[in-house]
Amino acid sequence: MHDSVVRIFVGYDRRIHVASTTLAHSITEHSSVPVSVLPLNLRNMKDIFWRNTDPNQSTEFSFSRFLTPYLSGFSGWSIFMDNDIVYLDDIAKLWALRDDKYSVMCVKHDHNPTEDTKFLGEKQTRYEKKNWSSVILFNNAKCTALTPDYVNSATGLQLHQFKWLEGDHLIGEIPASWNYLADYTKGVETPQAVHYTDGGPWYPETENAEYAAKWFEAYRSANYCEVADLDKLLEMTKRSEAKS
Repeated sequence: MHDSVVRIFVGYDRRIHVASTTLAHSITEHSSVPVSVLPLNLRNMKDIFWRNTDPNQSTEFSFSRFLTPYLSGFSGWSIFMDNDIVYLDDIAKLWALRDDKYSVMCVKHDHNPTEDTKFLGEKQTRYEKKNWSSVILFNNAKCTALTPDYVNSATGLQLHQFKWLEGDHLIGEIPASWNYLADYTKGVETPQAVHYTDGGPWYPETENAEYAAKWFEAYRSANYCEVADLDKLLEMTKRSEAKS
């Protein structure tokens, strides 16, 4: 794929399909360049992802994200991002930050949550470089260690702490505005992408998260229909289900 097309892989979890679709819409709605958005749905990846569920993983894409370089043919650049994100700015600006001297680029968060649980009652884990891997720019040719065999056998910390690189000097940094952690990130006046790391606004418990209104705005836009508004479509869906 030509580098003029922004190649994006997004986390997919069958429990919250709405998150991935709303994220994809927010990207395409703001983008000034062509984008390719591919959800990492494990049901489509059985031949290359076979590891068992880890008791510490909170999403279906906790580890499949590291197959992004492999799925990109170890060529060019690709972006991976968690599904609980909404874009507020042109992803072409993020794409322009690629620097070939690095193997990966990310926001280098200093994120140390105090809670023991997060969305859906999942365990909150704490480790060095937490949330660094939630948005990654992969320089795919320099990530050849991430073969399916490695991704399926490495420990969670080996993957998320980038132990598969020769050293941290190969990790470039992007501005925190591109992975703004709602209710955590400080010192950023204008987020360009908001990450609802403690739970998306689609959960009643976190519907009032910082910048939640931006997600609902994107959700409604993603489901816009000129001939029937979202509420009407939901009513029609319920009638259809009742008939079937």
